[in-house]
Amino acid sequence: MNDLERARACRDAMYEKDLASQELSIDVTVAEPGSAEARMSISDAMLNGFGICHGGYIFSLADTAFAFACNAYDRVTVAAGASIDYLKPVHAGDVLRANAREIHRGRRAGLYEVKVRDQHDVLVAVFQGRSSASNRSLLDDPDQG
Repeated sequence: MNDLERARACRDAMYEKDLASQELSIDVTVAEPGSAEARMSISDAMLNGFGICHGGYIFSLADTAFAFACNAYDRVTVAAGASIDYLKPVHAGDVLRANAREIHRGRRAGLYEVKVRDQHDVLVAVFQGRSSASNRSLLDDPDQG
């Protein structure tokens, strides 16, 4: 199995048990190890009291892209910390795309940046996540966490 096939197998194994991403109808694609794209449509149920998308949903989308990017190497990897900056409001009907890219990956720790854009390619949020990798195989571990 080459590196891209391994990354996609990790995506498939994770997504199968990722009920949160499934419930939010988040689609995840992996073009190369250390990166991931997550897409989600914004529904009326995701709006806050001001009629704009609740930041928690945008964070969840970015966190999902981050999770799939840092778990591409067949090592169970979790978030050690994350932050997000919201740049533009998001509305019902918008389709968001979160692109995660690896900035640094060491033996145990990694740093990832996720840019969230709307269907017009407008940057709406920037997320940064720190990861912590275990020695456990994601593909061989039936519990994955």
